[in-house]
Amino acid sequence: MHKPAAALSSAQINSFISDGFVRVDSAFPQSVAEQGRAILWRDTGCDPNDRSTWTKPVVRLGGYSDLPFREAANTPLLHAAYDQLVGESRWLQPQGLGTFPVRFPSDAPPGDDGWHIDGSFMLPTDDQGDFLNIRANLVSRGRALLMLFLFSDVGENDAPTRIRPGSHLEVARYLAPHGAEGRSLRHMLADRPDWFDTGRQSLATGPAGTVYLCHPFLVHAAQPNRGDRVKFMAQPPLLPRGDLMLERPKGNYSPVEQALRLALH
Repeated sequence: MHKPAAALSSAQINSFISDGFVRVDSAFPQSVAEQGRAILWRDTGCDPNDRSTWTKPVVRLGGYSDLPFREAANTPLLHAAYDQLVGESRWLQPQGLGTFPVRFPSDAPPGDDGWHIDGSFMLPTDDQGDFLNIRANLVSRGRALLMLFLFSDVGENDAPTRIRPGSHLEVARYLAPHGAEGRSLRHMLADRPDWFDTGRQSLATGPAGTVYLCHPFLVHAAQPNRGDRVKFMAQPPLLPRGDLMLERPKGNYSPVEQALRLALH
């Protein structure tokens, strides 16, 4: 696989550091997205040609390692972008893609559209069955990036993920005093009911094959699908080879780490 020397421009990297995300156009082929959608449609139990079968606002599907999903996550363009944002040899090659919340046009509330960050670990003393106990800490244990893979065309009415630009900096400052244990989603809901509102909002729209690469602390939220087509999107992590580092002997900080240093210093 020939990996391009650079997938992202200096301006895009600077935007990632300050805003917490970057959009990568044509990150994987639309033909691969189409193959993936066929598998996902099958597993929803719904008929793409019969809207009467679209009875739920959200059908949540688990992780997939089928070939289209492995191909989507491992294009040369994306590998180059992972290198640029996380650092060469600092991430693990994806073996597939994670959860797919498939969002159908519906007037019913989806029930999962609150603002949040994606946590990545629990403590042995936490109730493992309660998702509000999932945690994040300042060195982002278990997560190098949050990634949004669009497997269908997503316009403004098609339930695009809502993003709060710059929120990752506030989250970093919030997590800094809490050490390795970090804070759970339950703690964050209690401590910051405004959910790190920066007063700005962006929407993760784009044609199938678009990928948003996001800082692991970026605050985001789902929303109802008010369009007329089904939205297919994966939201996996990029797994790290180790924790982020805020002090490296030779400098060489990745943009993910540079954002943390910007927030704290």
